[in-house]
Amino acid sequence: MSNRSRATLADVAARAGVSPVTVSRAIRHPEMVSDALRARIDAAVHTLNYIPNHLASALASTRTHIVGVVVPSLTNGVFDDYLGAIQDVLNPAGIQVLVSNVRYSEIEEERAIQTLLGYHPEAMILAGVDQTERSRQMLRNAGVPVVQTMDVTDTPIDLNIGLDHAAAGAAAVRYLYDLGHRRIAHLTARADPRARRRHAGYQRAMDELGLSTKGLVGASPRPSDVAMGGELFARIVAAVPEVTAVFTCNDDLALGTLFECQRRGMRVPDELAIIGFNDLDYCVAAVPPLTSVSTERQQMGTWAAQAILDIIRGSGRRPRQPQIDVGFSIKARGSTVRAA
Repeated sequence: MSNRSRATLADVAARAGVSPVTVSRAIRHPEMVSDALRARIDAAVHTLNYIPNHLASALASTRTHIVGVVVPSLTNGVFDDYLGAIQDVLNPAGIQVLVSNVRYSEIEEERAIQTLLGYHPEAMILAGVDQTERSRQMLRNAGVPVVQTMDVTDTPIDLNIGLDHAAAGAAAVRYLYDLGHRRIAHLTARADPRARRRHAGYQRAMDELGLSTKGLVGASPRPSDVAMGGELFARIVAAVPEVTAVFTCNDDLALGTLFECQRRGMRVPDELAIIGFNDLDYCVAAVPPLTSVSTERQQMGTWAAQAILDIIRGSGRRPRQPQIDVGFSIKARGSTVRAA
């Protein structure tokens, strides 16, 4: 064990030539000091390897400078972009983001919420709206701003920023229908609530258009991956060889379907049109590029974080519009429409 003493706030202040109060303000509220002063204090912090005592600061001020964020996955590119957007807003304001990955489990989410609330966060951001009643009650009782994102709900806990997944699923079907397709399949993996709503939208649109779904739905209880897309599509084409279009609940399954078509020598989009969901970066890089339902995942993260920041660093009042539907769009590419 090292015998070197740990640097104190007073040490940093002395080295930077400012008062300890100024150092404390720069660390807790960096936006409240000038860029030049903050740079001088940062240099002293780095030179002395100073580590702020956030627990003592929280006890003294009743502020923890922590926001808890709950997501269902850390490997899904959707949530990588989403978390990055949240951090881009909160970190520069001196707020640290504590992230819990609940692996699409409502029970794990309940435990994560209980644990995160134990750190007395200044706010909570949740990816999803399908919390258990116990989770909802804990969040209400915490008395902090709560933003549910990624989906819309008629019964938000506090604030809600998301999109209508059923409407997006229906729009994907109608897009393919307008291109002349009538045998439209749907592929879905582990049915989290948002995927179930996309499927419900698919089913609703197919019913309204008078189209049969018999043999055209491929589903798996396993977590989604690219290989699964090929497996599910192989089952569909074996049961209904006349299938001409596929709407998948995410882009992994769309990419897997594309690979399976290439393995079989099926031409995309001439023999099969493919549309995914989320519009991840690799959609543009695929050959042909994948059409996908684009969701404003980064915008949802940005708006959620900004709403939180406005409340805890501003007036404390909730925004005038507590619920925002960010909508969606279909990015048409070569997997559904041949380039002119």
